[in-house]
Amino acid sequence: MPFITNTNTNTNTKAKEQVDIFYEDYGSGQPVILIHGWPLSRKSWEQQVWKIVEEGYRCISYDRRGFGTSSSPWDAYDYSALASDLNAIIEELGLKDAVIVGFSMGGGEVVRYLTDYGSSRIAKAALISSIIPLVKKKSDNPDGVPEDALEGIIDALQKDRVGFLKEFSKGFYNFEENEGKRISQAQLDYDFTIASFASPRATIQAALAWMHTDFRPELKNVTVPTLIVHGDADATVPIETSAKQAHDGIKYSTLEVIKGAPHGLNVTHPDELNEILISFLKK
Repeated sequence: MPFITNTNTNTNTKAKEQVDIFYEDYGSGQPVILIHGWPLSRKSWEQQVWKIVEEGYRCISYDRRGFGTSSSPWDAYDYSALASDLNAIIEELGLKDAVIVGFSMGGGEVVRYLTDYGSSRIAKAALISSIIPLVKKKSDNPDGVPEDALEGIIDALQKDRVGFLKEFSKGFYNFEENEGKRISQAQLDYDFTIASFASPRATIQAALAWMHTDFRPELKNVTVPTLIVHGDADATVPIETSAKQAHDGIKYSTLEVIKGAPHGLNVTHPDELNEILISFLKK
């Protein structure tokens, strides 16, 4: 099985730790790296991988540490640690002229990678239903998610993680509106299986990272052409506090809004997303 080993320094003990990152690598041509959202795995990109490969690109998807088949350290789920895993993949595979695509939480790895490692190996970037630049509501971010709502998620994960995850994807896909038309119960069950087998510790620590990291000062570091795609019916990551702010803050960005699309538009609106993404890759 393909793993890339990344060595980190534990932020608490200062000891060196090895993290094994599982990845899949298909196709040839310009590399496109897919970074999944929380609390899923690389498997959430099912409807994009085949299309990217079919269009003549090399598609690499991987499991974030603590999720999927990757190993699960106790600590180090901050964005710099997560970006170091992305960097390890890029360096180990010798990738150049790469396109990095982050969904939801994965948008943070995109921005933090460009902050910590620069753009010498990166041609373009894409933020899909991304949390960038800031999830939490603040006085200067009035459209964000209130602190008590975020605390409620952590509390639910601590008390009944699988119970919370069982219901989470309903809001992820606006299930009541899209059931039988764009999403099935089987897809919810599939997501639950993937999410429930993630590390409990990683699920909470990664959530804290996407909840509280303010990327607004880092948007200036995104200097490559950047595609931003968001659904205007996203109830999980409101478009006002995410895509629209990201578009305003990233100089070379293009914003594409998919009407009626929820957060999980990679599943509910795959044709629309794929058309936008492939067009961006070909420009």
